[in-house]
Amino acid sequence: MPSPKSSASPLVFIGGSDEFAVQRRAREQFDKWSGELGGMDHEMIEASATSADQALKNIGKLREALLTLPFFGGGKAVWFKGCNFLADEAPGERKIGSAPEVQDALRDLGALLEKFDWASVRLVISATKVDRRKSFYKTLEKIGKVELFEALSADDRDWETTAADLVQREAQLRGKSISDAVAAELVEAVGPNTAQLVVEVEKLSLYIGERNNIERSDVEAVVSRQKVARAFALGDALGERNLALLFRRLDEELWVMQTDRKRSEIGLIYGLIAKLRAMLMAKILVQEGLLRPGMTYAEVKTRMSKWPEERFARDKKFSPLGINPFVLFRALEHCSRYTLAELVRGMEILLEANIQMVTSGQEEAFILQQALTRLVGMESSRGNQRSSTATL
Repeated sequence: MPSPKSSASPLVFIGGSDEFAVQRRAREQFDKWSGELGGMDHEMIEASATSADQALKNIGKLREALLTLPFFGGGKAVWFKGCNFLADEAPGERKIGSAPEVQDALRDLGALLEKFDWASVRLVISATKVDRRKSFYKTLEKIGKVELFEALSADDRDWETTAADLVQREAQLRGKSISDAVAAELVEAVGPNTAQLVVEVEKLSLYIGERNNIERSDVEAVVSRQKVARAFALGDALGERNLALLFRRLDEELWVMQTDRKRSEIGLIYGLIAKLRAMLMAKILVQEGLLRPGMTYAEVKTRMSKWPEERFARDKKFSPLGINPFVLFRALEHCSRYTLAELVRGMEILLEANIQMVTSGQEEAFILQQALTRLVGMESSRGNQRSSTATL
């Protein structure tokens, strides 16, 4: 998320690991200022350098652009684009930002910016890597506006939430609406990729034409399922209780495993157990009156924030507070397709399959297929349902 200082600042630094978001926001700011100032003297300087000497030349070009007055008077916007020497390099990389001469040049540039007369000049600096401890960054933070955009990562606990918010904002910008549930489908199909999410929203907006609402069927028809998102697809098919779809998703996973040694059938079992566990917890929360069917993602997130921690287990592994709100929202959607007894039995079926994979000589893919068939096709008697509910 951006962290603004002052929208009226004549200097804006836009940085972070999300290259797509950084470049788009910098372009937006540069175009805005160019339009407001008018004239033809605006400059875009490619700041990226492959050596310390080139970095010094690029800094020199920036100084020259700042100190050269517009030819026909008026104002001037400058974009120092894609600066890659505002942080130290990793071991083994060519030294550019950490070179003493570059550090000196940045220090001098910072001094110029601090005393500069900004009456007729506006400056955008964009960079995808920046060391916030450096004096130059601190100068930018002091005299200008700083916006930081960090890339989505599957390792971040709340990446789905951030991605879903992005999808809904992008849809609104195009005059379209997308529900929490459909935004979740899109996020799970694409994965943690800002640029691809924006592209897919654009595709969907064009696909539906004059229609305002983006529906689930539109996502299924248009959106390309990315490699990173396939893990969600198997769990969602289980949640949908759709055996044909579940086997298609399983076939996709088994195909990927032929070339990806990091993935395994046991790993798929663990992912499905996590899905069932979330659905089981959502089911119980509904019974306890803490959640209700049909809640939107925003409602689930707000409700979770109001739950007292002392009501649940201290260990987050056994507490709904340890589940990502987005994951719990998806589990709430899916848990209505199973009874409580079926979810409990489903956990047992997956545990049995896990033991079989470790102890028997059967093919692991066959064990998994058999387990999923039993799980999706099981029909608990009413007596079993009452018994399992009472046990819980």
